Amino acid sequence: MLQAAQTLARGELIGLPTETVYGLAADALNPAAVNAIFKTKGRPPNHPLIVHVADASLVPVFANEVPAFAQRLMTACWPGPLTLILKRHAGVADTAAGGHATIALRCPSHPMAQAVLRAALSLGVQGVAAPSANVFGRVSPTTAAHVRESFPELLVLDGGACDVGIESTIVDCSRDVPVLLRPGMLSISQLSDVCGVPLRSAAPHGNALQTATNPAAPGTLASHYAPRARLRLMTDVQIASLLPNANTSLAVWTRSPMLAPATVRCWTMPADATACAHDLFAQLRAMDALEVQEIWVEAPPLGEEWDGVRDRLERAAHP
Repeated sequence: MLQAAQTLARGELIGLPTETVYGLAADALNPAAVNAIFKTKGRPPNHPLIVHVADASLVPVFANEVPAFAQRLMTACWPGPLTLILKRHAGVADTAAGGHATIALRCPSHPMAQAVLRAALSLGVQGVAAPSANVFGRVSPTTAAHVRESFPELLVLDGGACDVGIESTIVDCSRDVPVLLRPGMLSISQLSDVCGVPLRSAAPHGNALQTATNPAAPGTLASHYAPRARLRLMTDVQIASLLPNANTSLAVWTRSPMLAPATVRCWTMPADATACAHDLFAQLRAMDALEVQEIWVEAPPLGEEWDGVRDRLERAAHP
């Protein structure tokens, strides 16, 4: 942990495990270090980063206003897979915020992330900007090996496979009411109960695709999380009808067994949303490693417990 903390304090990058996905981490208050994240990932500099803090006591370093409902969310859900968008102190973490007047903050629960954040804090690093440790727009990493595939020279801490497996839920707390910007594994109903007021959704069902070129929150571009192969999201009926005559290089992930040509690799998707989220990115990477032309995935069921998985798959399938 000390080596990782010292690396961050020197203004260099590390691969950091969290309970959601692995992050490409740097000192959030060091503009040169944060710019290195954007350059290394190939990420547009106006696409804001999530700043990870050791605990809620560090929020005032970055945010100048914390509404009561945001405080309730932090108390109930931190450490954990929840990111809050808050109004930002002018001149603080400008680069990590992508020039926006708000800042995205999260306190991760992964024990290794916590240990690194606390060790770095003792060296003067008050928060760590850490988007997913992958090439921008591609499939997120959920193991240390995934990170090393993209960035072989990076210092990567191995914290095992990520427990959650998809990125955090994002709630905008910079308005008069809380607004869900990105679904995750914390549902809108759960968060509304914690807030004491209903969360609004930025789009119907909280998962409509945004196409803004200057997004106010991470992970909200229409095309994101994409494998190299074309991903097609279809119903089980559509897949079953097309599969017997499939003549393309193909991998398939469905909840029900399918009759398929011997040349087509098929996997069974977990019927439980939590298990599916845990497996999602590793599964996409495994299918993509076969160098197939297309990946067919059965669309998740309706229901808010599946919103996070559905959001990632819809973005991965977007042209």
